[in-house]
Order: sequence, then C-alpha cells, then structure tokens
Amino acid sequence: MLLETRGYDVAVAHCGREVFEKISDTFDVILLDLILPDCGGFDVCRKLRENRTTKQIPIIILSAKLFSEDIVEGLYLGADDYLTKPFEYEELVARMEAVMRRRAVSSDGPLVPRDDQGIICEIRQIVDQELIVPFFQPIFLLNPFALLGFEALGHLPASKDGALSNPELLFKCALRFGCYHDLEMVSWKKAVAGASEFIGDKKLFLNCNPCLVEGQKFSVIESLFDAGAVDVDNVILEITERSAISDFKIFYEYLARYREYGFKFAVDDVGGGYASLEAIVATRPEVVKIDRHIVNNLENDPFKRSVVKFIVAFCKENRILSVAEGVERKEDLKVLIDLGVDAGQGYYLCKPTAVINLQEITAAGYALVQKETQTAAPFGRQPEFPAPYLSANGSLYITGL
Repeated sequence: MLLETRGYDVAVAHCGREVFEKISDTFDVILLDLILPDCGGFDVCRKLRENRTTKQIPIIILSAKLFSEDIVEGLYLGADDYLTKPFEYEELVARMEAVMRRRAVSSDGPLVPRDDQGIICEIRQIVDQELIVPFFQPIFLLNPFALLGFEALGHLPASKDGALSNPELLFKCALRFGCYHDLEMVSWKKAVAGASEFIGDKKLFLNCNPCLVEGQKFSVIESLFDAGAVDVDNVILEITERSAISDFKIFYEYLARYREYGFKFAVDDVGGGYASLEAIVATRPEVVKIDRHIVNNLENDPFKRSVVKFIVAFCKENRILSVAEGVERKEDLKVLIDLGVDAGQGYYLCKPTAVINLQEITAAGYALVQKETQTAAPFGRQPEFPAPYLSANGSLYITGL
C-alpha cells in the first residue's frame, strides 16, 4: 500500500517459488524478506544473483534479523542494502531510490555499476589467466601423532595487489557476480596439480560452496580427477557457507553423486554461527571441523571446553574424525589433546605455504606435539576415547577415510 501510493507498480510473491514465477528483468528493485514459508531468503538472494535475467536488479533485504553476521551474509550474497525491522517508511523509500540511482539503466535493462564492472573484469582476468596460487596448510593427527593431510587455500600471487587480494573477499565477490564456479575450478585445478607432487596417500581438503554441489557441471569436476594425479578417495570436500543451504534434504541428494564418485565430506566451523547439528545430520560427514572461535583461549573457558567435549564424544560415537581449526597457542593445543580431539590445524602447528617439504613439516609438528603429550614415541599414548583410526605395525588406518 505504501509503495502504490508513491506511484510504484508492485508485484507480491508470498514464497520463494513465486519469486521466480513472477520476476523479470523489467523490475527496478526487489524487497526481500529472509523468512519465507518454503525456503530461506539468503538462498533466494543467491539464486537471483546467479540468474542472468535478474542478477543486476537491486535487492534490499528487509528483516528482523539484526545480527551483524546476518547483515554481512546478505551483503556478501549480493544484496545492495539491508534494512532491519521495524523501520520508518520514509527511510525505506529513500533507500530504494538510492540503490536505483546507483544502477544505470539502458534500453536493454539494468547495467552493472562501474565499480562492480571493474571487480567482475578483475575476477574474469584471474580465471582466464589462472592466476590462483595454491597454499597448503598441514592437518595433523594429535594422538597418536601423524600427518593427516593438507587443506588447499587459493591465493593470488604477491604481485597481484588490489581490492581482491584477500582470498575470502575474492571468492565471496565471485559468488556474488556469478563467477564462483569458474574461479573455484581454477583453484581446485591448481591445488590438485600442486598436491600431486607430494600428497601420496595423505588427504587433500578442498573448500566447496553448496552452490558447487548443486551445480550442473559435475563432469568438469570429474575431469580434474580422472587423470589420477590425486586419488579421489583421498579428497575431502569441506562444505562452506552452509547458510546458503535452504533445504538440507535436497542438498544431501546432490551429495550422493559426489560420494558415489569417491569424495568424502567435512563440515567446517562446528560450534560457530552457521554450523548447526542439522548440517551434520544431513551431510553425514566423515570429518567435523571445530570452529576456531571455540578453540581460541580454550583453557580459560569452561563453556568452550564443554562444547568441545560434546563434539568429541559425538564424533567418537559416530566414527567421525574431529579436527580443531585455528590452533594458534600451545595452551590450546594441550587442552585439545587432553580432550581427545583427533586432529588439528593452525598457525601454531604450521602456517599455510606454497612449498611443501613433508619431512620438515612432520618433524616440526611432531616436536610441538611431543612437548604437550610428553611421549617418547609418536604411538606411545592411547586416545581417551575409541578413535576412528587404528594403528598397526607403525601404519595408520582411518575408518571411513
């Protein structure tokens, strides 16, 4: 009623499905609620940005969710503005007119603003020239100590300085402007090529947004591993940005074809904002990664220790490997070992690096862990709970992995 009295033609969609039935490139602005009866507003926002017809239409999210992580998530997914309820009507109209002014319009429909166009061109250049440099961060089993594998992290070369030099921002911008799949494929391609020189039978962790799993280019992903440079059975896809999953049941159906091919899965940031038990139940991961915010300052926070104890007990019972992320202090490492966490990664153990020397990395990591466990040999101490791995004759086996 407010907008119609201001001269706007208004179309109302009562659910996410109706959005895509009614939307066209003739709309000037979209007002999007986050709470919809059939799906999440974040998922609708992402799909609108990925759709060629609607990706340039300004989006303003209207929501009672006023946590900063919700606002940041909405803006990263492609919203042009975020207005929390309750709000003044005049402020809504002013914000609508502001975002529309920022969008130049031609006879062919909305155009990308100049600043956004520059970002898109930069991302396309990175993709076309395959400028991603893979860095690898070791992940260590803590007790008994052993090198489990590496998480691959896509960086830009040091000479490529600019607004997108931050890897997290680079991939979020690629997601916003519909370039994520191409950028991630370059990142995976470079990671697989680099890892093939040293990975052997170790595990390779690759970051994976849900939209990649739900995409239609599985054949492209298969082609990266068909050559056999890295055994797909040793590849663990680390599901990120789970807030973008609106229907876990459907998402799990997509996961099935990846598992049939040989991939394993990890759920990251467990204990953090967007990591829910629903995600673990739906994904049925082989690995659970404990959020770095839970790990930090663990020895001084009994609530955090209780959370870690729960996660460890859950993982042991369900034969899931628990990995602590963001291990940056020796005090936290000691508590993690005492609580029975299976593995860890972080700057205290080893920083990400583009050049891997397995012998040096293993020796340095073992020296740190040995200080905390005070054992004379890497297999000298037994885990507190039945672990999801068995050692025999000095060899390490991980069930499920």
